[in-house]
Amino acid sequence: MSCCSGRCTLIAICFLQLVGTVERQVFDFLGYMWAPIIGNFFQIICVILGLFGTYQYRPRYIVVYCTWGVLWVAWNIFIICVYLELGSLTVETPALTLGAPQSISWWREHGIGCQVSNTTATSTNPTVSGCLLDFTYVEMIHAAIQIVLAIIGFIYGIYVVYMFTEEDDSFDFIGGFDSYSAYQAPQKTSHMQLQPMYVTSSTC
Repeated sequence: MSCCSGRCTLIAICFLQLVGTVERQVFDFLGYMWAPIIGNFFQIICVILGLFGTYQYRPRYIVVYCTWGVLWVAWNIFIICVYLELGSLTVETPALTLGAPQSISWWREHGIGCQVSNTTATSTNPTVSGCLLDFTYVEMIHAAIQIVLAIIGFIYGIYVVYMFTEEDDSFDFIGGFDSYSAYQAPQKTSHMQLQPMYVTSSTC
C-alpha cells in the first residue's frame, strides 16, 4: 500500500493515541487516579497491538484494537459525565479513585494560574482559586480528544481489515496458494510422466 492509504493513516492515529494516553497516564499517576491509570494501561497495550497489526499486516490485532476502542469510548463518556456531575455522579465518586485517600485530579491544584490556600497538615480539601481553566474542563477535554481519536481509529481499523481481507482473497483467486503458482514449485508425484521419443534416421 502507498503511504497515503488508510493503513498509514491508521498508523498515524495510533501514534497520536499513544502519545495522548501516555501524557494522560503521567498526570493520573501524579493525582493517584487509580481507575483511569488502569484504563490507560489497557489503552496503551491495545494501541500498541493495533499499531503492530497495521504495520505487520495482522488483521486479528486490528480487530482487538477496534473492539477495545468501543469500550474506550464508553469509558471516556463516563468520565465526562462524572466531571459534569450528571445525576448522582460527582468528582469524588469511588469509580475514579477506587476508594483511595487523597485521590483527585492533578490539574485541580496545578492548573494554569491556580493559587492554592488553606494547605495545612490536616487539610484534605484546600481552597483553589484563580485557575485559567477549571480542572473539570481539562479532564473533559482530555476525554473528548480520546473519544474523537478512538472513533476515527475504529473507522480506519475496519477499513484496513477489509483491505487486508480483499488482498488475501484476490491473491487466492490468482493462484497465490495453488501448487502450480509462480510462488511455489510444482509438487512431485509418484506417477511417471510419459514423454514422446523421437527417432532420427541416419542416411548411408
